[in-house]
Amino acid sequence: MQITATPATPVVLEGTPAPTDLLLRFREDVPNATRRPLNVALVIDRSGSMAGSPLRYALKAAADFVDRLTETDVLSIVVYDDDVDTLLDAQPVRDKAAIKDLLKGVRAGGITNLSGGWLRGCELVAGARRADAVNRVLLLTDGQANHGVTDTGVLIKTAASKAEAGVSTTTLGFGSSFEEDLLIGMARASGGNFYFIQSMDDAADVFGIELDTMKAVAAQNLTVTLTPAPGVQIADILSLARTDTGADGRVTLHLGDVYENEDKLLGVQLHVSALAAGTHDLLHVTYRADAIRDGQIETLTGELPLQATAAGIEAVAAAGAGNTLDLARLRIARDKERAVDLADAGQHADAAELLRALTASLTARGLHEHFEIAEEIDQLTHYADRLARRTLGNADRKELRDQAFQGRRARADLSGRGVTVDDAARALPVVSDVGSGVELVCFREGGKLRVKVITPGHDETLNVQFPRTIRAEGAHYVVESLERSLDGSFYRARGQITRLVRPGESDPLASFTRGSVSSAPRAVKAPTTLADLEETDTVGSGVLIQCVKDKGKLRARVVSDGYDPNWNMRFPRGIRQEGTLFVVDTVNTGPDGKSYIASGNIRRFQQPQ
Repeated sequence: MQITATPATPVVLEGTPAPTDLLLRFREDVPNATRRPLNVALVIDRSGSMAGSPLRYALKAAADFVDRLTETDVLSIVVYDDDVDTLLDAQPVRDKAAIKDLLKGVRAGGITNLSGGWLRGCELVAGARRADAVNRVLLLTDGQANHGVTDTGVLIKTAASKAEAGVSTTTLGFGSSFEEDLLIGMARASGGNFYFIQSMDDAADVFGIELDTMKAVAAQNLTVTLTPAPGVQIADILSLARTDTGADGRVTLHLGDVYENEDKLLGVQLHVSALAAGTHDLLHVTYRADAIRDGQIETLTGELPLQATAAGIEAVAAAGAGNTLDLARLRIARDKERAVDLADAGQHADAAELLRALTASLTARGLHEHFEIAEEIDQLTHYADRLARRTLGNADRKELRDQAFQGRRARADLSGRGVTVDDAARALPVVSDVGSGVELVCFREGGKLRVKVITPGHDETLNVQFPRTIRAEGAHYVVESLERSLDGSFYRARGQITRLVRPGESDPLASFTRGSVSSAPRAVKAPTTLADLEETDTVGSGVLIQCVKDKGKLRARVVSDGYDPNWNMRFPRGIRQEGTLFVVDTVNTGPDGKSYIASGNIRRFQQPQ
């Protein structure tokens, strides 16, 4: 394994204590490698909140995943709601058609026993575990753990213990109701990955990315130990890693998998005391990892002593800067995570200021001339404004957590993803023609909102740096002019920005509305019989109700997330049938404060085929 180190500041100023950033790269090149076999459990949420399109797309993505496996891979499949069912015991993938037929029979039902489904998946992977394989559970959910073990801390700690036993977990959060802190915590603790599936067509792409990632594992269990020299403190770790800190200041980092022909990045912030002119010990780095060599597992070890040079201001200026882009990306991701933590603690102003100070620092160093950093600056400004106004919503928080995870994971293709629309986009002045301006269009690409020019006379292959706050998928804009970046690789929008809606065209933001206060609860109008009900295969903005037998009686419970399924519900008795699902417009809390009233229209939910 190759290890290289690049300081952000090659020469430090003598006689001055200062922070300094350091980037370590670990690389395991495996020419003509035979990929490791996979031992994977797909654990799929089939609770009521997945009913309709979410479950249909998740199962399609799972079927595509099966198609890409080989006979050397072992697969098991678990589905869960209240109950946990093993669709497929761990076995080699030989009859793909039969496996996909099993998936076709899955139907949505009750509440989310996430712990039960996940633990069963871990059991199946552990039972078929091979030292030379990638042994992993893929846990997909759109909801919250509201049945079985529900304590976030317990589940995260258990994920870490499963990883120590050789089984890692990748979590996939679907939609807008899942608990991102739980899923990210489980992935980080176990050395797996996390994905935010923001839309239906993301599902297959995300499954494909994770499969490609597992196939590319070149080494596993990379563990790095950093021993600082006297006068040096490890102030922060910028990358994703489980961290153990010793009393002597030594830090051990568990970095997980290393992928073929790809750098594993470790960003470290150090605080160095004042140094006299000359060369000084800075840090001693040791590492170990497990790799397959000549058909067997071999433990790789190595070390790298690092030194710092202190000199006068002229020498510092002449040395310039070291690696700035990769360290900047890691810093951006770390500060996004900190901003969410500050907001959670009620310190919204501090969170906004943290992001604004970061944008100022990036711009001062000229990094805004790189398109991806320019995009990040727009993201940071967008979220800083929302934090300052205390309008950071659920979807925004998920985007920030996702961006922070992917950025610290050093996956540039997955960082910066987000599709939420700000009020500012709808508030833009609307024009009906381009006039003398330049027309732009906003579209979604790989989960990111991108902007490109479509007016002739411009390079339509170039991206446009454009304020994130006013981006909305499908929207067209008019700007006064475009200006190329210094290196000519992208455009910047200049002058006044308006939104373009030509006569006769539909407005993509017409359906974008802010939340409204509902009227007083009104109970559903009871139909005469179950057969009288209108049927639907879409939950939409409604609430899913399930009829279950409880202590010999039929009762209705809410299975959409955000409600307590144990509360009683006022619901027409004449249409109750065990196992039947219904969609109602709204569910309101009863006068006693501990029961529900089904309100509005009621329809029978039919599972899509």
